[in-house]
Amino acid sequence: MEMWDLYRRDGSKTDIKYDRHCGLEIPNGLYHLSCDVLVRHTDGDYLIMQRSYDKKDYPGYYEASAGGAALSGETPVECIRRELFEETGIISNNFKEIDFNILDNDKCLLYSYITVTDISKDKIVLQAGETISYKWLNKKAFADFINSENSISKQVKRYKNYLIKNGIYREV
Repeated sequence: MEMWDLYRRDGSKTDIKYDRHCGLEIPNGLYHLSCDVLVRHTDGDYLIMQRSYDKKDYPGYYEASAGGAALSGETPVECIRRELFEETGIISNNFKEIDFNILDNDKCLLYSYITVTDISKDKIVLQAGETISYKWLNKKAFADFINSENSISKQVKRYKNYLIKNGIYREV
Protein backbone atom coordinates (compact mmCIF):
# COMPACT_ATOMS: atom_id res chain seq x y z
CA MET A 1 0.00 0.00 0.00
CA GLU A 2 1.44 3.36 -1.05
CA MET A 3 0.03 6.19 1.05
CA TRP A 4 0.17 9.87 0.07
CA ASP A 5 -0.54 12.96 2.13
CA LEU A 6 -3.04 15.30 0.52
CA TYR A 7 -2.58 19.05 0.28
CA ARG A 8 -4.66 22.11 -0.48
CA ARG A 9 -3.88 24.13 -3.59
CA ASP A 10 -1.94 26.64 -1.47
CA GLY A 11 0.45 23.86 -0.40
CA SER A 12 -0.86 23.45 3.11
CA LYS A 13 -1.00 19.84 4.24
CA THR A 14 -4.29 18.29 5.31
CA ASP A 15 -4.77 15.37 7.71
CA ILE A 16 -6.11 13.26 4.84
CA LYS A 17 -4.16 10.19 3.69
CA TYR A 18 -4.75 8.70 0.25
CA ASP A 19 -4.04 5.15 -0.91
CA ARG A 20 -2.57 5.51 -4.40
CA HIS A 21 -3.94 2.14 -5.47
CA CYS A 22 -7.46 2.49 -4.04
CA GLY A 23 -9.00 3.15 -7.45
CA LEU A 24 -10.75 6.33 -6.29
CA GLU A 25 -10.00 9.80 -7.57
CA ILE A 26 -8.33 12.33 -5.30
CA PRO A 27 -11.15 14.52 -3.96
CA ASN A 28 -11.72 17.86 -5.69
CA GLY A 29 -9.69 20.69 -4.21
CA LEU A 30 -6.97 18.36 -2.95
CA TYR A 31 -3.57 17.52 -4.41
CA HIS A 32 -0.74 15.06 -3.91
CA LEU A 33 2.91 16.08 -3.89
CA SER A 34 5.38 15.00 -6.57
CA CYS A 35 8.96 15.91 -7.40
CA ASP A 36 11.36 15.52 -10.28
CA VAL A 37 15.04 16.26 -10.73
CA LEU A 38 17.32 17.10 -13.61
CA VAL A 39 20.77 15.50 -13.15
CA ARG A 40 23.95 17.23 -14.30
CA HIS A 41 27.42 15.74 -13.91
CA THR A 42 30.27 17.88 -12.62
CA ASP A 43 31.78 17.67 -16.13
CA GLY A 44 28.66 19.39 -17.55
CA ASP A 45 26.94 16.35 -19.07
CA TYR A 46 23.23 15.68 -18.43
CA LEU A 47 21.65 12.32 -17.60
CA ILE A 48 18.66 11.06 -19.55
CA MET A 49 16.85 7.86 -18.60
CA GLN A 50 14.84 5.60 -20.90
CA ARG A 51 11.40 4.77 -19.54
CA SER A 52 10.29 1.15 -19.44
CA TYR A 53 8.08 0.00 -22.31
CA ASP A 54 5.61 -1.11 -19.61
CA LYS A 55 5.00 2.49 -18.46
CA LYS A 56 1.51 3.85 -19.16
CA ASP A 57 2.75 7.29 -20.22
CA TYR A 58 5.57 7.74 -22.74
CA PRO A 59 6.73 4.10 -22.85
CA GLY A 60 10.28 3.77 -24.21
CA TYR A 61 10.87 7.54 -24.26
CA TYR A 62 14.02 9.05 -22.84
CA GLU A 63 13.35 11.62 -20.18
CA ALA A 64 15.56 14.22 -18.61
CA SER A 65 14.65 13.51 -15.02
CA ALA A 66 13.99 11.11 -12.22
CA GLY A 67 11.05 11.58 -9.93
CA GLY A 68 7.73 10.53 -8.55
CA ALA A 69 5.16 11.01 -5.83
CA ALA A 70 5.99 11.78 -2.22
CA LEU A 71 5.10 9.09 0.27
CA SER A 72 3.16 10.03 3.37
CA GLY A 73 5.38 12.02 5.72
CA GLU A 74 7.98 12.99 3.11
CA THR A 75 9.02 16.55 2.38
CA PRO A 76 9.74 17.46 -1.26
CA VAL A 77 13.50 17.11 -0.70
CA GLU A 78 13.11 13.74 1.04
CA CYS A 79 10.93 12.60 -1.85
CA ILE A 80 13.38 13.62 -4.56
CA ARG A 81 16.35 12.18 -2.67
CA ARG A 82 14.55 8.80 -2.47
CA GLU A 83 13.28 8.87 -6.07
CA LEU A 84 16.70 9.83 -7.45
CA PHE A 85 18.32 6.94 -5.59
CA GLU A 86 15.61 4.42 -6.57
CA GLU A 87 15.71 5.32 -10.27
CA THR A 88 19.44 5.97 -10.77
CA GLY A 89 21.42 4.80 -7.74
CA ILE A 90 22.67 8.37 -7.26
CA ILE A 91 22.92 9.60 -3.68
CA SER A 92 22.68 13.37 -3.35
CA ASN A 93 21.88 15.94 -0.70
CA ASN A 94 22.49 18.83 -3.11
CA PHE A 95 19.16 19.88 -4.63
CA LYS A 96 18.26 23.31 -5.96
CA GLU A 97 14.59 24.00 -6.62
CA ILE A 98 14.19 25.37 -10.16
CA ASP A 99 10.42 25.34 -10.62
CA PHE A 100 7.07 24.67 -8.97
CA ASN A 101 3.85 23.82 -10.82
CA ILE A 102 0.27 23.18 -9.82
CA LEU A 103 -1.09 20.53 -12.16
CA ASP A 104 -4.84 20.87 -11.70
CA ASN A 105 -5.74 18.05 -14.11
CA ASP A 106 -3.43 15.63 -12.30
CA LYS A 107 -4.28 17.04 -8.85
CA CYS A 108 -0.56 17.40 -8.21
CA LEU A 109 1.80 19.93 -6.65
CA LEU A 110 5.07 19.39 -8.54
CA TYR A 111 8.47 20.55 -7.31
CA SER A 112 11.32 20.45 -9.85
CA TYR A 113 14.98 20.40 -8.87
CA ILE A 114 18.46 20.13 -10.30
CA THR A 115 21.31 18.23 -8.71
CA VAL A 116 24.96 18.06 -9.67
CA THR A 117 26.79 14.79 -9.14
CA ASP A 118 30.29 13.40 -9.55
CA ILE A 119 29.14 9.76 -9.70
CA SER A 120 31.12 7.49 -11.99
CA LYS A 121 29.02 7.58 -15.16
CA ASP A 122 28.97 3.79 -15.48
CA LYS A 123 27.49 3.36 -11.99
CA ILE A 124 23.89 4.33 -12.80
CA VAL A 125 21.46 1.72 -11.45
CA LEU A 126 18.29 1.06 -13.45
CA GLN A 127 15.03 0.51 -11.55
CA ALA A 128 13.08 -2.55 -12.73
CA GLY A 129 9.73 -1.54 -14.17
CA GLU A 130 10.75 2.12 -14.38
CA THR A 131 13.92 2.52 -16.45
CA ILE A 132 15.66 0.34 -19.02
CA SER A 133 18.62 2.41 -20.22
CA TYR A 134 20.41 5.72 -19.76
CA LYS A 135 22.74 8.11 -21.56
CA TRP A 136 24.95 10.98 -20.55
CA LEU A 137 24.73 13.83 -23.06
CA ASN A 138 27.09 16.78 -23.38
CA LYS A 139 25.44 20.20 -23.35
CA LYS A 140 25.06 20.41 -27.15
CA ALA A 141 23.62 16.89 -27.46
CA PHE A 142 21.33 17.58 -24.49
CA ALA A 143 20.13 20.81 -26.13
CA ASP A 144 19.48 18.90 -29.37
CA PHE A 145 17.49 16.31 -27.39
CA ILE A 146 15.48 18.90 -25.42
CA ASN A 147 14.62 20.77 -28.61
CA SER A 148 13.60 17.65 -30.54
CA GLU A 149 10.34 15.76 -30.91
CA ASN A 150 11.95 12.95 -28.89
CA SER A 151 11.73 14.85 -25.62
CA ILE A 152 8.65 14.87 -23.41
CA SER A 153 7.19 18.34 -23.99
CA LYS A 154 5.48 18.72 -20.61
CA GLN A 155 8.79 17.92 -18.91
CA VAL A 156 10.62 20.48 -21.03
CA LYS A 157 7.99 23.07 -19.99
CA ARG A 158 8.75 22.42 -16.31
CA TYR A 159 12.47 23.02 -16.86
CA LYS A 160 12.07 25.77 -19.44
CA ASN A 161 13.34 28.69 -17.31
CA TYR A 162 16.42 26.71 -16.24
CA LEU A 163 17.02 25.53 -19.81
CA ILE A 164 16.75 29.05 -21.25
CA LYS A 165 19.02 30.50 -18.56
CA ASN A 166 21.65 27.85 -19.34
CA GLY A 167 21.48 28.22 -23.14
CA ILE A 168 19.90 24.81 -23.72
CA TYR A 169 16.35 25.61 -24.79
CA ARG A 170 15.88 27.32 -28.14
CA GLU A 171 12.61 29.20 -28.45
CA VAL A 172 11.01 28.91 -31.87
